[in-house]
Amino acid sequence: MVVTSQCRGHRVIGILVGENNVQRYFPRHITEVELQLDHLRIECGLGPHFWNGKPEISDPRLCLWLESKDRDGNGRRAPIPLALIPSGRNSFIVGPAKLESAPQGAF
Repeated sequence: MVVTSQCRGHRVIGILVGENNVQRYFPRHITEVELQLDHLRIECGLGPHFWNGKPEISDPRLCLWLESKDRDGNGRRAPIPLALIPSGRNSFIVGPAKLESAPQGAF
């Protein structure tokens, strides 16, 4: 599934999953997901807001990893497309999205 990093000013604050992706890929009963970021595996909690109009995954480790991956030339961060690839039960690999419109070298 394609998601985007979520930015506020110069900070990355998480991943915006999107309501359609939440309904399709995330069972409502789960309270956390495991994300593989390169060689790092982290668990991120999912609060009730995840299913109620704010489909975001946020964790300080995730934010630092995302910040290390992209910065535009003027110091402001721009959302980047990402792929969340299912890799097991409630587990996903995070990587670059393979989109024709994605900027080259984003990762």
